[in-house]
Amino acid sequence: MLKFDFTNLFSNKVPNNITLDEVKSYENKINQIIKEIDTNRPGFVETIFSRKWIDSVLDLKDTIFQFDNLVVLGIGGSALGNIALQNTLKPLNWNFLSKDERNRKLRIFVIDNVDPDFVASILDTIEIRKTLFNVISKSGSTAEAMSNYLIARGIIESYGLDPKKHLIFTTDPEKGVLRKIANEENIKTLEIPQNVGGRFSVLTPVGLLSAYAAGINIEALYDGAKIAYSRFLKPLFENPAALIAITHYLYYKKGRNISVMMAYSNRLYHLADWYRQLWAESLGKKLDKDGNIVNVGQTPVKALGAVDQHSQVQLYNEGPDDKIITFLKTEKFNRDIKIPNVHDEEALSYLQGKYLSELLNNEQLGTESAILEHGKPSLKITFPVIDEVHVGEFFMHYELATAIAGELFNINPYDQPGVELGKKLTYALMGRPGYDEYKINIEEKRIEL
Repeated sequence: MLKFDFTNLFSNKVPNNITLDEVKSYENKINQIIKEIDTNRPGFVETIFSRKWIDSVLDLKDTIFQFDNLVVLGIGGSALGNIALQNTLKPLNWNFLSKDERNRKLRIFVIDNVDPDFVASILDTIEIRKTLFNVISKSGSTAEAMSNYLIARGIIESYGLDPKKHLIFTTDPEKGVLRKIANEENIKTLEIPQNVGGRFSVLTPVGLLSAYAAGINIEALYDGAKIAYSRFLKPLFENPAALIAITHYLYYKKGRNISVMMAYSNRLYHLADWYRQLWAESLGKKLDKDGNIVNVGQTPVKALGAVDQHSQVQLYNEGPDDKIITFLKTEKFNRDIKIPNVHDEEALSYLQGKYLSELLNNEQLGTESAILEHGKPSLKITFPVIDEVHVGEFFMHYELATAIAGELFNINPYDQPGVELGKKLTYALMGRPGYDEYKINIEEKRIEL
């Protein structure tokens, strides 16, 4: 299981710190929230207790492993989970390995933007005849995913290839443009559960297909998620998700409105990317459930140790006292490198003969201790090993923490109304029928130099 250390959140070294008694005062409320979530399980919880979603991916085994490459076309929740899974659970040089070195599993590319330089760089890297494209969009109208789908489809057809052999759509089970095209052209599909939003979808076919294609054990991901859920049903002070939610909530009320997730592992870094969307889009809301204007939300920031010790930690230590920091670390790296003895220099002797893993984890401990000495609160999550079980557990802990935090803030953590206007303005700019009224908002006089 993941190890959680909340000690430094309650230290008297932190000015205006939260106390155990403050947390305990919310125990009845937290218990009510947990009971409600368990009674009316959200879609992201229902998912892990069903074989349907794993089996739907396994059913595509013969299709998937005909190819060398899988290119995921999506954005936001349709991409960040895929990226986190690949970078956390596969070697960072995975796409550079030969097919034999990859045990015949696929290279994974995620096109999650419409930057033409970025898109072209991936299309230039792959051989189209050996590539399967997974188009992910629940509505089938997401501008970014669909524009990249049209590009990929155009290339497939220009090679004289059969699109239905090179495409899989992951979309709504009943409606939307992709569902319509799939039905008309007999293109293989995977379903996105109707009751699961994009940022909560990493353990649905949205994330499972690319994981399976790369040889990740998707059943072990579910095993880890179930471990997290079993811990969620325990009393407050044995419940990591509940403690994450209540401590962040209480520190937010004390003015710490920035949540930093700092990973001391390049492989864990993309979990912080996934967390940023989950926390920001779920909890950043204008209105509460009663229709009151509240404008709440903690701003999530990602950082990488030891890199950002040399860029951000100065701010964390001596800047505004507006942050709560979560450290991610691992006890066991897949590889390690011993620092050789190559100089007879006293200034280097403390490094020579040591291992990089020892240096990195000591840097984490040093940074954690320094931040506490500067009066800043932090918690630490330790991965005994970076594997599917612990990653699945991480995802579920944070999805549950987000659900609890939503209830504490009295907001809806599952919608994203603040995103919609930008989409509509983009549709208007691109000339999509039915959105002419939104042109008014972007044609006002501008001040430009």
